[in-house]
Amino acid sequence: MVTDDKTYKLFIVEDDDWYNRLLAYTLNGLHSFEIVRFFNAQDMLAELHQSPDVITIDYRLPDMTGDELFKKIKTFNEEIEVVIISEQSDVDVAVSLLRKGAFDYLVKSKEIKEQLHHTVKQLKDKLDLKQKVDQLEKEVDKKFGFEKFILGDSKQIREVVNLIKKTLNTSIPVAISGATGTGKEVTAKAIHYNSKYKKYPFVAINMAAIPENLIESELFGYEKGAFTGAVQTKKGKFEEANNGTLFLDELGDLDISLQAKLLRAIQEKEITRLGSNKSVKINCRIITATNKDLKEEVKKGTFREDLYYRIKGVSVHLPNLADRGNDVLILAKHFIQKFAKENGMDDKALTKKAVDKLLKYSWPGNIRELKSVIDLAMVMSSDNIIEQEDITFDTHDIGEELVSQNKSMRDFNIALVKHYMDKYNNDTKKVAEHLEIGQTTVYRLLKEAKQN
Repeated sequence: MVTDDKTYKLFIVEDDDWYNRLLAYTLNGLHSFEIVRFFNAQDMLAELHQSPDVITIDYRLPDMTGDELFKKIKTFNEEIEVVIISEQSDVDVAVSLLRKGAFDYLVKSKEIKEQLHHTVKQLKDKLDLKQKVDQLEKEVDKKFGFEKFILGDSKQIREVVNLIKKTLNTSIPVAISGATGTGKEVTAKAIHYNSKYKKYPFVAINMAAIPENLIESELFGYEKGAFTGAVQTKKGKFEEANNGTLFLDELGDLDISLQAKLLRAIQEKEITRLGSNKSVKINCRIITATNKDLKEEVKKGTFREDLYYRIKGVSVHLPNLADRGNDVLILAKHFIQKFAKENGMDDKALTKKAVDKLLKYSWPGNIRELKSVIDLAMVMSSDNIIEQEDITFDTHDIGEELVSQNKSMRDFNIALVKHYMDKYNNDTKKVAEHLEIGQTTVYRLLKEAKQN
């Protein structure tokens, strides 16, 4: 964290010895600054590698004009703050330098000590704020760095990371697909906070969670009086995300009647608030997520083809947790450590039987379910060991259910296929491979299920 003890480096460039000492004496009282004095421009420029935070320069030096020196400083590092000190009050020169980025322009007068003291204190506040912002950005980078949050070493997850890294320095849309609980929003945040958009907002909206009659106002905003209850103007998600990232979650659930308006906003980079005729320019990166197959939705006529190709960009599919092998254990240990830290507990170890139980389970709820299972196990376990009995799943065995209902083998086969179709997000090839049957058998059983 930034503290009041933070010391900044300040260069003074003044050819008059008496005035040079006066400036140094004035600023030495500010303990936040390490003062280094110079009597000409060339000597100071030779020491710019020390990376000073602030430089005060006499506008009329013997070896270089103030304009020239200012330009060289800013060319070396535009973040160095520069205060111009001049013998004359030249408004045109002052305005020109301030427009170019000088922090202040002071005139040598009997008030110079107070003015300089005030200006440098303002600079300290600005530098302190910048330090805090930089630190927050580093913390965000650390929190959302790929190695910190996309946990796992399976081939599938390495392929996902390699793919999304290719999108970071572009504005291309990213379409994330995957079953519920695979981490679509977390992946979207990772893309945003590691991309060129990270200094700007990440705004998420879940299309499935908002009533259909409110979606338009949530996306595009509204003017005061646009409808009953609109007591003040409100920005929509597009405006909130301007210059940053707009994450459209569960996009496949958006009613087709609103898809044309969404397409226009993305395509034209402008929106119109409800109750207004004025267009508002917007510029944000679009990331979408869905657990539906949008290609199939296009064929069904429930999703616009032109919108599909507009948001498709780079397609990232998140694998089911059950397909990620030992990633289950990597994630489990992460959740153990996280729960322990949040609750002031010691870490706990998984017994071999507990590990086997985790690896054999099908994880229909994916990563979200795993976290829930581990959190409960941390509470239920004794000492520093998580036993097999501490791990419980909120599920039932499909075979036991069908036997208890006295179902036939045909019913059992249909139920089994439907169960794995849900698990593998309607991927008939994966279902066939898992059950060791042909895809034609899968299709036949699904057709029979519809005829029942």
